Amino acid sequence: MMKTIIFGLIGFIGVAVIALLTLSGAFVKPAYLEPWEKDYPQKFADPRIQLAAHGLLAANGHNMQPWKIRLKEDDPRVFYLYADSDRLTKEVDPLARQAMITQGTFLGYINMAGKKLGYKTDIILFPQGGYDEQRLAESMSAMPVAQITLAKETPASAPFYDYMFWPETNRAPYQSTRLSAEQIKGLKNINRDDDMSIRFFQDKENLDKLRSYAMQGATIEAGVNRVMQESETIFRANEYQKNQYRYGFSIEGQGNSGIMKHLMQGLVTLFPSLNSGKPAADLFIQSTQTAVDNTPVYTMIISKDNTRVNQVKSGMLYSEMILAAHQQGLVMQPLSQVLEEYPEMNELYQGIHRDYAPDGGTIQMLMRVGKPTKEVPPSMRRDVMDLIIKE
Repeated sequence: MMKTIIFGLIGFIGVAVIALLTLSGAFVKPAYLEPWEKDYPQKFADPRIQLAAHGLLAANGHNMQPWKIRLKEDDPRVFYLYADSDRLTKEVDPLARQAMITQGTFLGYINMAGKKLGYKTDIILFPQGGYDEQRLAESMSAMPVAQITLAKETPASAPFYDYMFWPETNRAPYQSTRLSAEQIKGLKNINRDDDMSIRFFQDKENLDKLRSYAMQGATIEAGVNRVMQESETIFRANEYQKNQYRYGFSIEGQGNSGIMKHLMQGLVTLFPSLNSGKPAADLFIQSTQTAVDNTPVYTMIISKDNTRVNQVKSGMLYSEMILAAHQQGLVMQPLSQVLEEYPEMNELYQGIHRDYAPDGGTIQMLMRVGKPTKEVPPSMRRDVMDLIIKE
């Protein structure tokens, strides 16, 4: 009798696991990971598309990938980058500052890939003038962020190139090891722009203060329903959704991988409420707490002012920082909440600027830095051809 019960229970568990794996899409090919393959850019004959395929791997806000590319028909050397106004996260980023930083991260990867592929990339920001801020969405569609002109040259040494294919963000706990003076110098030296500065913090006073800012920011964001709902709408619960949309958030971002990822995806697909409302808010706060409790170093990118040009240049600098950090065996994660510009975050935003940018500069990026305790999988990416504007 007991054996029958045990075998029955084992059989039930087995059927349940298979059902969850099926709901998760565990047996479906993850097409959304194809852009991370090193030979993916080589599928395209046009070098402009090859470079865009590299840019597609760049870090970007909420993984919205808000990029559009227009190829100049009468000049095969030239293409234009536009911000995709249909992919703005208007609740969490109402002034589109993060969206502009994201344009810069894309350009940073294009520039780096160009060296490896044998192209000098001449990048002109806002070649047709700046945005009409009163009609921002329409202006984004009309005015390019950048004009990129290619000039063929001998492929140059690109020591950071291979690191472009590493996951751009690691949200796991970091080792307690702090950075050496040489490491900090190496990361700071990538900045060659007088409008930008990079600062590092690893003393106890600043670690405690920035940990507090990060947690307060996460708590505020978790309590703003419209912001959390915006994130919920771009959450992809399973492999089928990830292949369909190829942007947004997923279970991997919460630190799950392997069979556990698929079991969780199956459960969330079956019970969507597990990743919405209060459970989602609580998980967000808990994951932030785990991250900041295991962070040995914080770093900031601070711009002289908050112009659209400097927002974009901040993103370009951030891409270089990520790749330089990877070369040193380090990883990063942006902690963007405290820098967001919706009303509920205003007091905290003003506070961190008083403490860390008292001379009137703008903190464009706040990141945690350290040696990883585990590898993380790459996030979803769209097909590069989806970025191309059809004339």
